[in-house]
Amino acid sequence: MALLNIGAGNKDDAFYRYKMPKMITKIEGRGNGIKTNIVNMVDIAKALARPAAYTTKYFGCELGAQSKFDEKTGTSHVNGAHDTAKLAGLLENFIKKFVQCYGCGNPETEIIITKSQMINLKCAACGFVSEVDMRDKLTTFILKNPPETKKGSKDKKAMRRAEKERLKEGEAADEELKKLKKEAAKKKGSAGSLKDTAPKAPSKKKSHHSDEDHSPSGSQEDDNEGAVAAGGESDDDVEWQTDTSAAAAQQRIQEQLNAVTASMVMLSANEDKPKSGKNSPGREDKPKVNGQANGNKSADVHVELVDAIKDYISQGSPADKLKSFLESLTGTAQEITDALLEALFDGVGKGFSKEVVKKKNYIAAAVQEDGSQPTLLHAIESFCGKANPEAAKEVGLVLKELYDNDMLEEEFIVEWYEKGVHGVNKSSPIWKNVKPFVDWLQSAESETEEE
Repeated sequence: MALLNIGAGNKDDAFYRYKMPKMITKIEGRGNGIKTNIVNMVDIAKALARPAAYTTKYFGCELGAQSKFDEKTGTSHVNGAHDTAKLAGLLENFIKKFVQCYGCGNPETEIIITKSQMINLKCAACGFVSEVDMRDKLTTFILKNPPETKKGSKDKKAMRRAEKERLKEGEAADEELKKLKKEAAKKKGSAGSLKDTAPKAPSKKKSHHSDEDHSPSGSQEDDNEGAVAAGGESDDDVEWQTDTSAAAAQQRIQEQLNAVTASMVMLSANEDKPKSGKNSPGREDKPKVNGQANGNKSADVHVELVDAIKDYISQGSPADKLKSFLESLTGTAQEITDALLEALFDGVGKGFSKEVVKKKNYIAAAVQEDGSQPTLLHAIESFCGKANPEAAKEVGLVLKELYDNDMLEEEFIVEWYEKGVHGVNKSSPIWKNVKPFVDWLQSAESETEEE
């Protein structure tokens, strides 16, 4: 594979060590479905130390065409037929803006997103921090999809810390062992003197009975002295094997706490069962989120989901944590998305599109996975179809807002529209209001292809 120097200013330098593969493209399809496949986009992105999704999205932004990078297959497509030279020129602009250091021109930089949502490039060669122009369209995509942080240095620091702690614990254990040995040596010395002066060596049982007779609260030291006097071995060796370090003591405490906590959890679980069962007189069971209560299951599930999402939003919870909250709910993806739209726009008719603009962050947090776009489109159809003609009039504006913010893609919108027009609910006024936007999408694509 032919290699090129990274950066147009270094193309004549025969000894330049930063290189990337030469771009290879392939035109696929024909008609409205024609696309340009950048065959070796993964290798190029790896050489630039940037995600392949960044370069693919940059091509789409600059060409005004739909672009998509498939993480599973590693394929990069841009709608329309484009020359390799044109795409190579756009790649050069990407390198200047998002790869090369603005100070020394070295491509060995790392993308850093600041707390104020600004994008910087930190150079590993000269240490210069370059500020990227946030007016570029790609910056929005980078903020939504930040690069993975390097964990190598953090892991090394954590390993060093763990090694230091392990050494400290070992030293503390050694000190404890030395103290125990000294105490044991003193006890042996005192026991030897007693053995020399004793006229008769009583047995262990007798010494035990004598201890009970004379001192009912006798200590362990007395038993040890009696055993030594009888000629047996001392129990000090057993004590030496006990780990008295701080870490071992903490572990024993934790085990005791775990046992107590487990019994408390079992007790609370057993107490909760009769409260929610049929044994509670004069009390009607509320429909559960998982739909196991009696009655209309789907209606009960929907009502419970809507109430749960409304409570979450009313508490002022951040939109970026909404996805994890929705995953904790019980129900299908379609049921949860339907409930989300109703919770966000309950009672909204006229002005539906304006409310979507205000609350688009909640929708964006909910549609981050593959396959979520058709679910969102069906949820919009369901919301506008529930005796809400005023909201149905603005469905085209809503789709355009979600399309402009990369929450919906053209292929999913067109496929959903085609199925709806020829489906069971083809008489719905929604399709009449969606048609102008779909026509605009298809005409914009044909214009880009002609250009």
